[in-house]
Amino acid sequence: MNYESNPILDKLPKHLKQYIKPQNYTDYTAVNQAVWRYVMRKNVDYLSQVAHGSYMDGLKKTGISIDNIPNMYGMNRILKDLGWAAVAVDGFIPPAAFMEFQAYNVLVIASDIRQLEHIEYTPAPDIIHEGAGHAPIIANPEYAEYLRRFGEIGCKAVSSAKDFELYEAVRHLSIIKEAKGTDPLEIEKVEKHIEVLQKNMGEPSEMALLRNLHWWTVEYGLIGSLENPKIYGAGLLSSIGESAWCMTDEVIKIPYSIAAAHTAFDITKPQPQLFVTPDFAFLNQVLEDFTNTMALRTGGLQGIQKLIHSKELATIELSTGLQVSGNFEYVIAHEGQPVYFQTVGRSALAFHEKELVGQDTNKHTTGFGSPIGRLKGINIAIEEMSPRDLKAYNIYEGEVISLDFIGDINVSGKIITGTRNLQGQIILITLENCSVTHKGKILFESNLEPYNMVIGEHIVSAYNGPADINSFDLLDHELSKTIANKEDNPDNQITLYYQQIRDFRDGKNTTISRNKVFKKIKERFPQDWLLSVELYELAITNGDADFALNIKNYLEQVKHNQPKLRHLIDNGLSLVDKPSVTTV
Repeated sequence: MNYESNPILDKLPKHLKQYIKPQNYTDYTAVNQAVWRYVMRKNVDYLSQVAHGSYMDGLKKTGISIDNIPNMYGMNRILKDLGWAAVAVDGFIPPAAFMEFQAYNVLVIASDIRQLEHIEYTPAPDIIHEGAGHAPIIANPEYAEYLRRFGEIGCKAVSSAKDFELYEAVRHLSIIKEAKGTDPLEIEKVEKHIEVLQKNMGEPSEMALLRNLHWWTVEYGLIGSLENPKIYGAGLLSSIGESAWCMTDEVIKIPYSIAAAHTAFDITKPQPQLFVTPDFAFLNQVLEDFTNTMALRTGGLQGIQKLIHSKELATIELSTGLQVSGNFEYVIAHEGQPVYFQTVGRSALAFHEKELVGQDTNKHTTGFGSPIGRLKGINIAIEEMSPRDLKAYNIYEGEVISLDFIGDINVSGKIITGTRNLQGQIILITLENCSVTHKGKILFESNLEPYNMVIGEHIVSAYNGPADINSFDLLDHELSKTIANKEDNPDNQITLYYQQIRDFRDGKNTTISRNKVFKKIKERFPQDWLLSVELYELAITNGDADFALNIKNYLEQVKHNQPKLRHLIDNGLSLVDKPSVTTV
């Protein structure tokens, strides 16, 4: 294990732990720390006015400092008192895994930090977005429960094959956009590919719709009244530009409702509209309304068809509580009801999320199929039959039977035994010398190999993932290697200058000549502006008015040469001239 654990993280299953990577705090450079400090000083100064009250309280409760990138191990010592934990991951992880972490009360935090060039916004997950955006709000109990519940529901949502293709493309784009020196043509090519994918997604999957709900609440949510909303979404809380932009009349404010699930978003652009929830409790109400539309609760033919379309490991649960997990290949229907299903590849049977003895993937290596529903001409479902009923219909140990199910499915063979649940319902019948046919076509045939026929009148639930996570080998993720940026090389001179000024501010080395550093910056790094802002702050703090004026005049020149930096520089200077922000 390459990370520091705690009681909450100890409860994570192995397949989630594979996404965790060490934070490697010493890898952060002084440039990274300066970027964090600038964004946090600016955001906290502004957000103290427009963010939900839980944000400022949460900064204190979660131990997040304005001056230093948070150390996740330190955060966890504080978060555990809230019943939560945090782990570092390598950027985007699969949506279902992201959701499942939340279900275990664990925040996933991309430990990388944005480049100085992307200081206002980055499409890649980074520690500013995750740590400064997501973490503080979970100090609010109602919101924390929404986040946990969202994860619990979200990890069961069914995806489509196209969802995964889009996820891979967006992940790739986020990596190359943050990588220094990426050819713009390569970025343009990937962006066009994503645009094509987005236009050809077809009917949105459950996961796509839930992702929309997540975006318009957890990431870009507003709370309160339409006339005077407050910010609680992490994407807004961690973006200098959008936290101000979203408060203008140019951004349409819409009452939050389930309609948000059908409102798409563009991760690369500012949002033209935002949804406003009256309070955090209402978020859970809308989530429950949406969950009622999911196959998780509706089951049936449509539910299993979603699983087939997803081409992912998934589970159906029958009315007896028996669960079948695998990759669903096809279903046979009769009058709108499923009467037979078939998986392909390794499959397993479970009851109440616990694998049935002898029904693991070693038993079912090539797939599993079974009829479901009622027998023809019999008004009572098999699962409702008492032992006396079963004997009357010859469904009894040692009997050779021929069972005709509604939908023209026939099962013939000799009954070996039956398995019951705790309520006494029969959930599995094992036969030998068995054949299963549909309208005379053989679906399964065996002489020596026993056949397991599941019992259940209906499919009551269909969802992503296995019933028992221990039934399958889910360890298939390799940690990606972060593309190193040249500017982040500790031997790079600009990085050393940033470190010297940081040491001066922290009182570690006050013999450094700030004038010499400033002179070198002007000579060798005319594109840089943030270090000059930090030097200006020190000059004002130390009462060196002449030095401060010299820096301010230089920054005016930088603004003239690089107009796009004007508002960033002005914001930095105004924070110094109006010193309202201190460490939290």
